[in-house]
Amino acid sequence: MWFEQVLFFVAAIGALAGALGVVLFQNPFYSVLSLVGHLLGLAVLFLLLHAEFLAAAQVVVYAGAVMVLYLFVVAYIGGADEPLHPESGGVAVFGPLFAVAIAVELCIAFIASGLQALDTRGADLGPAFGSPGQIGELLLTDFLLPFEAASFLLLIAAVGAVVLARRRRGLEDEATGPMRGRHDDPPTETLEVRV
Repeated sequence: MWFEQVLFFVAAIGALAGALGVVLFQNPFYSVLSLVGHLLGLAVLFLLLHAEFLAAAQVVVYAGAVMVLYLFVVAYIGGADEPLHPESGGVAVFGPLFAVAIAVELCIAFIASGLQALDTRGADLGPAFGSPGQIGELLLTDFLLPFEAASFLLLIAAVGAVVLARRRRGLEDEATGPMRGRHDDPPTETLEVRV
């Protein structure tokens, strides 16, 4: 029993540290790797909740496939030359205040719901709770629209990142630049073939 409690705190600290690393790191590669660590910590938390299928899906789908996609996009975009933080403006002033207000609100909500759950056994769940069949049924019935919307958002984010990277590097100008003229010119040298 004590091993589960220690593992819970280690996984929770790892998940929180990974989430903070995504926001605080300046290097996009480190941010993506922090997100992988965050997702692995969440997978351990799912295992502690006896949701083995969700833990496996978390590792295979998110920490595996989606993170590889993010790494490809970050590698294609490269390092950012512009500063990430604006020098002045409302975002620089009100952004941290807004983040603190949301953090306080979430802490109040978590503590209030946690205090209500004290001295209770929790929700009554059937033996098939969290099984692949039940999750598949929920994803294809009740949560079909959010499931498909998330997949479209990932696709749009990847395509948008590639388009923005091409604009920033000026790759669309190269297609109409001097390289194109070289291919359209007739050859100046002729080859002589002797038989």
